[in-house]
Amino acid sequence: MIFTESDFYVKSAKMKPRFSVVIPLFNKEQYVANTIQSVLAQTFGDFELLIINDGSTDNSLEIVKQISDPRISIITQENKGVSATRNHGISVSNTDYITFLDADDYWYPDFLSTLNSLIDSYPSEKVFSAAIEREFRHSVVAAKYSVNLENEIVVTDYFSASLKETVICTSAAVFEKSVFSEAGTFDENLKSGEDTDLWIRIGLQYKVVFIQKILARYILTAKSLSGTTISNIDLDKYRDREKNNPNLSKFLDLNRYSLAIQSKVNGESERYRQFSKNISSLPIKKKIVLKLPAFILKLLIKLQKNRL
Repeated sequence: MIFTESDFYVKSAKMKPRFSVVIPLFNKEQYVANTIQSVLAQTFGDFELLIINDGSTDNSLEIVKQISDPRISIITQENKGVSATRNHGISVSNTDYITFLDADDYWYPDFLSTLNSLIDSYPSEKVFSAAIEREFRHSVVAAKYSVNLENEIVVTDYFSASLKETVICTSAAVFEKSVFSEAGTFDENLKSGEDTDLWIRIGLQYKVVFIQKILARYILTAKSLSGTTISNIDLDKYRDREKNNPNLSKFLDLNRYSLAIQSKVNGESERYRQFSKNISSLPIKKKIVLKLPAFILKLLIKLQKNRL
């Protein structure tokens, strides 16, 4: 079912589902049908599915048009990038809770029902997320988090819980819509790292209700594994805040470390110096890796990717 922008607003005024599911779509013809089917197969069905087509040039849009369900709305825009596409989904959503799903990822059938139960169980909280697993070419690997493993559900500080892997991922989290009014939306000026930038702003204001149950799978494609784009995220704007927030400081240092490594591998020596000089503390192993020559880092990264 295809709607114009005006048709969509008329439709929105007539109903208010529990969730808005926003799928940003750009050239994902190999994956998008499976992604959409994973949403339609949810055991909790009270949602609207907003597919924001970001000017796809392959057959993605035609594939989506063939899937019929009254909960689906397709909105097409000129290509603006994933941040603008997600933000568009936020702006036209017609619910109190928003969740995103990238067009090459998928949910397990109880994702929405589980997150809905978390919302009901923790009515004073506004950010909810679940564990993920990642599918590589040759393996599927569960993410590991720095949270208390004794409890399946934790209400946690974002930064302390994300020192291994982030506990908020775009394809495995639900947000009360007011979060985006208070913390802001995705920064459309960032080339990459727009999700990390938003999670930091959210983490400074909200706790995260996190369930250590794998409810989503991230599909890592050859493009996503390449890691050639260096984010222009500004981590130093939080330097005053991290002075009094050790968890934030550790989290930012780990991100500076990752950006420094990527910069060195890409031959961007000035950016490497910029990121590495602002690191306050790192585990000794990471300090050693940070000093390795670029050719050794490239070899280590290649070996790791081959194993995956």
